[in-house]
Amino acid sequence: MFIAHAPSGYLLAKAIIRPGCSSAFAKAIILVGVVGAVIPDIDMVYFYLFDHRLHHHKYFTHWPITWVALLLMATVLMRWAATKKAAFLLAVFALAGMLHMLLDSVVGVIWWQAPWIKQPLKLFTIEAVYQPWWLNFILHWSFAVEMLICLAAVYVCFKTPAQSDNA
Repeated sequence: MFIAHAPSGYLLAKAIIRPGCSSAFAKAIILVGVVGAVIPDIDMVYFYLFDHRLHHHKYFTHWPITWVALLLMATVLMRWAATKKAAFLLAVFALAGMLHMLLDSVVGVIWWQAPWIKQPLKLFTIEAVYQPWWLNFILHWSFAVEMLICLAAVYVCFKTPAQSDNA
């Protein structure tokens, strides 16, 4: 996935927001959804600054167990915390991170069983045919899926009525 992570996080967040949700909390959900859908790629910073050899999907930020653990933590916090909003936002963040894993699994490798089993999984392979390397991704059918996600996010953004400030 190249360009659809942030829009997918936006769509996830918009699907989670319910009527009656305050405008401020709805904006927080959207922000956390978008950040959560993009944050697994923070490992690219480490990759480009320090590593240069280990596939960035091998870092813990791309391990699904990381996002499952955050979701479990959010579930526990929602059960026991006095204020549930922060726990709810953590759950949105974790769901968006897991969405990132699912989207990366279409044509990118994800180590779904890491750290225990070092076996990458993906649904489809993109053949290296063009130079530069990124043209292989842009000219693959999966990029049309990314464009559809982006278009859906734009559609939802402009078709959704503004949140009211009640609550």
